[in-house]
Order: sequence, then structure tokens, then C-alpha cells
Amino acid sequence: MSEPLVLVLNRGAVRTLWLNRPQALNSFTGAMHEELLAALQQAAADSEVRCVVLTGAGRGFCAGQDLADADAAPAAPGEPPTDLGVLIERHYRPLCELLRSMPVPVIAAVNGVAAGAGANIALCCDLVVAAESASFIQAFTRIGLLPDSGGTWLLPRLVGRQRALGLALLGDKLSASEAEQMGLIWRSLPDAGFELAVAAMADKVAAMPTKALVATRKAIDAAQHLDFGASLALEAAEQKALGSAHDYLEGVAAFMAKRAPVFSDR
Repeated sequence: MSEPLVLVLNRGAVRTLWLNRPQALNSFTGAMHEELLAALQQAAADSEVRCVVLTGAGRGFCAGQDLADADAAPAAPGEPPTDLGVLIERHYRPLCELLRSMPVPVIAAVNGVAAGAGANIALCCDLVVAAESASFIQAFTRIGLLPDSGGTWLLPRLVGRQRALGLALLGDKLSASEAEQMGLIWRSLPDAGFELAVAAMADKVAAMPTKALVATRKAIDAAQHLDFGASLALEAAEQKALGSAHDYLEGVAAFMAKRAPVFSDR
């Protein structure tokens, strides 16, 4: 049997998913899309999972779409052109929407190059950390395309219009430290000990109040489309729900007793 295209490891309440086409820098094929989407759905449905880490096997995170794959390869002369819109609707849109709506936080651990759709898939995650030797490339214009996988929505919101256009139009390689400095990612970390640092971050996230973390993400994302008053109303509604949950009661009790809380809501 062939090796899985997505490797899965459970460690406590953390589930790590490795994109596993290292010989092709983990570039996407239809088959890998199907395995990754299924793995994320399984993590979402598993009440024992409190944090997901997405990373890449080998020396790259993800080089984007495999252009030799049947869904993306240009048509032969005389044949109808390949419909890349179908590829996006079939594979990339469900993946991006699931990443941004997972019932647990998702950390992208960018261990190497993240190019094209691979870069934007990482940016769909809640926290993006990258090894200092990693890089980000909006490679789309190099082959006559525009940023997809949420790139046109994410980039200006993360770094502003001018930087978004610079990254998207020029397609230059961005180092992990530059990505951190401009606010594209959360942290750039030393290569030495990168996996251990990611594991420590994931453990910290898994021990936190999951329901509150997800509600925080929801409110921050929603606020981008709301006026100030509507954001205050959303905060009140979310706080009402969280205030009646176990984790709020546990958090307050632990604070008053000067002990570590044990959160369990999801």
C-alpha cells in the first residue's frame, strides 16, 4: 500500500497533521486534498482533540498546487481549457472554510517553503509560526494567476493594502522574520528546537478554555464586517454564553483558590 498523503499523530489533546508528499514539497493533489479534509473533519468531530497542528513532512511546508495533477494541468492543444474555478470550488474552498471554522484552534507550523496556495492555507489557520529558514511566496502571478485560497481576503487584512499588493503582484520570497515583522504571521522561531517550541505552544493552547478561544476567533473575524456598536453587541452575546459554561466557573474558582484551572469545555 502507498504511504498516506497526510500523517496523523495524537499526543495528549494535540493532533498533528503532516502533509506528506516531501518529494514534491508537499504540493497539493486531489488525493491529498481529500485526505487532509477528512483528517480535519475527524479532528473536529473528536471531543478529545483540543488543538490541531498543521505542518509539512521533509524540508517544505507546502509548495501550493501540483501543476502536473490532472485537476490543474493545462489542457492539450485543441482541447477545452482546464477550469481552475472547479478545482478551487471542489478542493480549496472547503479546506479553507473548514480551517477557519474548526471547533478547536489550529496552529500552522511552517517548517519550510510555503508557496502559492500553501502560503495561504497556512494563513487560514489561527496561529502561524515559522522556522527562521522558512519562507512565504505569493507565487501566483509567476504563472499568470491571482492569489487564491483566501489570499485576496487575508493579505490586506493582515498587512494592509500596499504590502498585500506588493506581495501579490511581485511574488517575491518573504523570509519568516520579515513575515513576522509585517504582521503576516505570529512568530518566527529558531530552526533548532522548532518542533519542540511548536509542541509547547500546542500544549499551552490545548490546556486553555477551547470554547472561549474559538469564540474569540469568531468575534474578531466578525468584527471586520461590523461597526463598533454591533461588535459590542456580539461581545455581549458571546460573553453571555461563555459566562454560563463550565470553564468560566472553573476559571474563577481556580483564580480565587490560587490554583491552576482545569478547562474541559469544547
